[in-house]
Amino acid sequence: MVRRSPLITRSAQPQVEALLRQFPAVALLGPRQAGKTTLAQATARARGRVAVYLDLETPSDLARLADPEHYLASQEGVLVILDEIHRVPGLFQVLRGLIDRGRAKGRRVGRFLLLGSASIDLLRQSSETLAGRIAYAELTPLLERELPPQRAKSESLWVRGGFPDSFLAANDAASFEWRQAFIRTYLQRDIPQLGPRIPAETLRRFWIMLAHEQGQLVNHARIAAGLAASGQTVTRYLDLLTDLLLVRQLRPWSRNAGKRLVRSPKVYVRDSGVAHALLGLRRRDDVLAHPVAGPSWEGYVIENLCAAAPRGTEAWFYRTSAGAEIDLVLELPGARVFAIEIKRSLAPGHSKGFDIGSDAVGATHRYVVYPGGETFALDRRTTAISLSALVAGMVKR
Repeated sequence: MVRRSPLITRSAQPQVEALLRQFPAVALLGPRQAGKTTLAQATARARGRVAVYLDLETPSDLARLADPEHYLASQEGVLVILDEIHRVPGLFQVLRGLIDRGRAKGRRVGRFLLLGSASIDLLRQSSETLAGRIAYAELTPLLERELPPQRAKSESLWVRGGFPDSFLAANDAASFEWRQAFIRTYLQRDIPQLGPRIPAETLRRFWIMLAHEQGQLVNHARIAAGLAASGQTVTRYLDLLTDLLLVRQLRPWSRNAGKRLVRSPKVYVRDSGVAHALLGLRRRDDVLAHPVAGPSWEGYVIENLCAAAPRGTEAWFYRTSAGAEIDLVLELPGARVFAIEIKRSLAPGHSKGFDIGSDAVGATHRYVVYPGGETFALDRRTTAISLSALVAGMVKR
């Protein structure tokens, strides 16, 4: 059972609406069940437009595109929403022709909204054909800033994760069961449909390993040994889950070749609720009692901050062999560099290694994000701050 709430408005919607006013086509990327279809239809209503929605995984909607050029040309004046468009790659060439003919008639923007859950595939296909005609936006699972304050403070979003059906479930048991079903569906149906012939049980074990490795440097050799597979196979599996927007590979900062910097990325299962379900953690108490609690909260904070950062922001972590470390480095437009340490403690502090790293990356702002509600100075350069307060400050800038 799922409790639907009318109070949750997706922060990506204004961005999608703005892009549709600038480009003929907009691609909205995000994992399955994150709410792309709901947002697309809400966007159409907000613009006072009738929309046609086609799910290209269903035979009936595919049949309407037996002659795609004729059908789509007949929808002049209507926002056409094409879900899972990477399933029909030949459509991109058709869209290009329709967009170019529409430009000749003065119809330049807001014609097609493309939805996809496999980012690299869609980006490659669309960028090759629709260069200069398409813009991109990402819809993550629910974010803390999208919730009413009291719900955000409960930590249920961190524990259950941000997929709407999981977060809004009637109780923890129903939420956990939804996430287990979500994982099964990806393993048994969605990934095989994308083409890779990977045994579902092997990929499940790999995904569980990544949940155990939350926030750690990727160790291909250790994972390969656990799977009885090659390092190349591990790389292929990791890239697949990254492409499906289920895993984040956070790159190491590498601007200074003179420093002895680590070269491996850190890996996170992007949705904390999915990470907990992979580890069999059903409730908040289960999560808090598990060693993954700190790394899981770190990943949760990183996802929220990356989503709130302005377009054009680059995200890194910093670590040297000598022990200098920063959990998250955000390079924002305007030469602003945020060095962010993430501590799941109500008595936050920071190390000398954080100060050394902050100097090395040229940090203009230094923060320690912690679960408390107050903002206060740790020293003359570093501020302890809550996730919600830092996100609010980034959004206002």
